[in-house]
Amino acid sequence: MNDTKEVYPREEEIGLENVRKVSLEEIINDYETTGSSLSPNYVAKFKRVFPYYKVATLVLVGCFFTGWWLSIIIQKEQRHKWLIPTVLYILLMIRLLSWRNRWLKVLFSYVQKVWYFFCDIVYERLLPQRKYRLLAGASITLAVILVATFVSPETSFSKRSDRAISFCGLVVAIFGLWATSRNRSKIVWNAVIGGVLMQFIVAIFVLRTKAGFDFFNFISVLARELLGFAKSGVAFLTNQKVSEIPMFFFIVLPAVAFFVAFIHIFYYWGVVQWFIRKFALFFFWALRISGAEAITASASPFIGIGESAILIVNLLPFLTIAELHQVMTSGFSTISGAVLVGYIGLGLSPQALVSSCVMSIPASIAVSKMRCPETEESISKGTVKFAEDMEGADNSKKPQNVLQAFSEGATLGLYTASTMLIQCLCIIALVSLINGLLTWFGNFWNIKDLSLNLICSYIFYPATFFLGVPRNEIYTISKLIAAKFIQNEYVAYDMLINEAPYNQLSERGTLITTYALCGFANLGSVGITLGVLNTLSKGRRAADIAKNIISALFSGFIATMMSAAVSGMLINDLSIFAKASSL
Repeated sequence: MNDTKEVYPREEEIGLENVRKVSLEEIINDYETTGSSLSPNYVAKFKRVFPYYKVATLVLVGCFFTGWWLSIIIQKEQRHKWLIPTVLYILLMIRLLSWRNRWLKVLFSYVQKVWYFFCDIVYERLLPQRKYRLLAGASITLAVILVATFVSPETSFSKRSDRAISFCGLVVAIFGLWATSRNRSKIVWNAVIGGVLMQFIVAIFVLRTKAGFDFFNFISVLARELLGFAKSGVAFLTNQKVSEIPMFFFIVLPAVAFFVAFIHIFYYWGVVQWFIRKFALFFFWALRISGAEAITASASPFIGIGESAILIVNLLPFLTIAELHQVMTSGFSTISGAVLVGYIGLGLSPQALVSSCVMSIPASIAVSKMRCPETEESISKGTVKFAEDMEGADNSKKPQNVLQAFSEGATLGLYTASTMLIQCLCIIALVSLINGLLTWFGNFWNIKDLSLNLICSYIFYPATFFLGVPRNEIYTISKLIAAKFIQNEYVAYDMLINEAPYNQLSERGTLITTYALCGFANLGSVGITLGVLNTLSKGRRAADIAKNIISALFSGFIATMMSAAVSGMLINDLSIFAKASSL
């Protein structure tokens, strides 16, 4: 019997005997790695080729945007819109010039040395004792606030007496936080003073300067256009008339779902992480907070408390009590970018909403650092790192291409929108049940229409007074704040826009109320936050989260009210907000 292996003629001709045999598992792994079994991974190929053509690519991109910017400046009909394109052009040029260039790090190292040199002169020579440095910082902050508040002339909707009440409200909030602090001797006043000053500077930029209005109005216009694209999707699924129906289901939820899917594309490209990292580095450097606190505080207004906590998921089990309190406070003090787009669709002032979100970042830090000062040593002190940057991070579930990222974002958007829907449904139903029981009991005491909203509206009456709203509107606005706290901010905003007497408030009252309602500090968010953080920490911080969440809820509520009080101090020209709302 012949043992020689018989070779098929066609194999011998083309040399198939030298071809390596692969298993089905290897093919699947190769598919998961490259994103396609038929075509190469073009993203990976570009990353390999890019270093050789880096200069040429950056020069071409720079020339293209330089031509774009010059074309705007040259045209007379477009020249008046120079501010936003110029800011974008400068930022883009800085990014292109600094694209992985070592010289930039060297340059910034020298800038840092010069900065620390002058700081040492001020700290060590002029103000050698810490108490004098704090006194000087507090005096400068107070002077800035007083000058900006009272120097500008009075108007019919911005009297100095109203501004004085708003200023007193800010002072009362800070004093109340100090009085109820868990450890007054451990309060880091540098972070508190810096946070209040930053909040005020942002408010001045938005409410008193044309550049600030143009910048935030530009963002607002983009948000409104994004809302219009979501309407196109609704029109495709139903019809054009249905997409124009001003209902929560047809206006807010589609915008939320689309925005989450859309932002995941930029998350896949690293744009979101880049912006959050820059914000986090700034607050980490300016307020001397830990890396975990800086990341979550900076990310909460953009992506919400759940997604911002994911950025530090590997650190969650090891956060100090103060850091955990700060993470939750940041989430309660603002709204996320997803619901922001939906609320703009209701007809609210987009400029007020966007600026309130940004103002809440330093405000939440200042409030939390007073209410729950740091008494432990943080493992993220001195560094700003995302979970994906840390050792042992599981990055295997990252999307392989932009389509997968968009698909996963759409799924998360559906989950977010459905969560909002079911939360609104259940919370409103539960509150109605409790109100029904309270009304039944109240009838025996001859109290008509006793309800949670009625009780809380009287509780929040003093806080509403200190916002500086018109006297005859205090109780009406107090009821809106109560509705926001008991139910959620959407219910309160819907009442503000569509129900009498709330939609008949003065311009000043409406604007301050818009700021006061712009936060997730409500009872429904407590359950969501508990579930998200317990899941991400795998139950290891459940007890700490439960003990601190109510304190964080009220801290976030106070931070939002501080933003409203600051807006009441600085409101001078309400016409710009009317223009923004009519876009």
